[in-house]
Amino acid sequence: MEMLTGNGTECNVDATFVNNIYAITYTIIMIPGLIGNVLALWIFYAYIKETKRAVIFMINLSIADLLQVLSLPLRIFYYLNQSWPFSHFVCMFCFYLKYVNMYASIFFLMCISVRRFLYVIYPFKFNDRKRVCDVYISVVGWIFVCVSCLPFPLLRDSNNTTTNNRCFVDLPLVDIGMANSVLLVTLAELFGFVTPLIIVLYCSWRTIMSLREPDSISQDLGEKKKALKMILTCAVVFLICFAPYHLSFPLDFLVKANKITQCKHRKAIRTLHPVALCLASLNSCLDPVIYYFTTDEFKRRLSRQDIADSNELQMYCNKAFVKRNSRPEL
Repeated sequence: MEMLTGNGTECNVDATFVNNIYAITYTIIMIPGLIGNVLALWIFYAYIKETKRAVIFMINLSIADLLQVLSLPLRIFYYLNQSWPFSHFVCMFCFYLKYVNMYASIFFLMCISVRRFLYVIYPFKFNDRKRVCDVYISVVGWIFVCVSCLPFPLLRDSNNTTTNNRCFVDLPLVDIGMANSVLLVTLAELFGFVTPLIIVLYCSWRTIMSLREPDSISQDLGEKKKALKMILTCAVVFLICFAPYHLSFPLDFLVKANKITQCKHRKAIRTLHPVALCLASLNSCLDPVIYYFTTDEFKRRLSRQDIADSNELQMYCNKAFVKRNSRPEL
């Protein structure tokens, strides 16, 4: 880990703590995240023609989570061994996937909230054309996120001779000047977190207001409650997973720019920032939990009754096939 200096005093970041928390968190996330997101993709693919409730965005959210989960074994290896024997390209690609996952998750959680809100408020305006529109929005979202996340790997100084066999956060930053750095941090905070959070909170507020309308029929009221549960869950994921990182991100930048000079403050920020980054990774295994508790199709597919109905249907088809083929020819 790098040596932090403030007011002439060397402040050592606890490297063992940082490496252990990364390795433990990624190990905990890996298996549930892999199983949960593969299962989610299978279920949403099966129900894609049966539901209109933001399933396109949920599929893309699962893909984003799965991309990060697949890179976790290499991250775990690095933080356990503190050595990177693989190529520089693989290092930068895994590093890049981390931020693509985070901001793609933020984007698609926002889209899920907006789509559920619009479907409840304007139910008769949703048709197959809107489903195609969701596909186009997803493609544009992926392009925007992938391009926007390019500065994260590009601003790491991989040519430094002191960083041999190092990867991820252990690579130093390229100095692009204070003004450019502030601009990049501001854009990341504003468009990567603050704006999506405001949109999700607005959808929550409008859905809550719609529940208070006196002319809502019981069926409409039930649909609004389901939508509110999903939107509020998306907001909770925002606050648990992404808010700590985006609060610590500017502080971490000020430490790296030597604008925060007190030793105890620098050490606290550089110790808490990895914890926030680990919380941001938890969304990979929290998102499938959202699907189960807020999506009827997901819960029904995993229920025993659905499995029993599928088995009964299969048995009926097999009996009909056997009966038809056992008839004597006339």
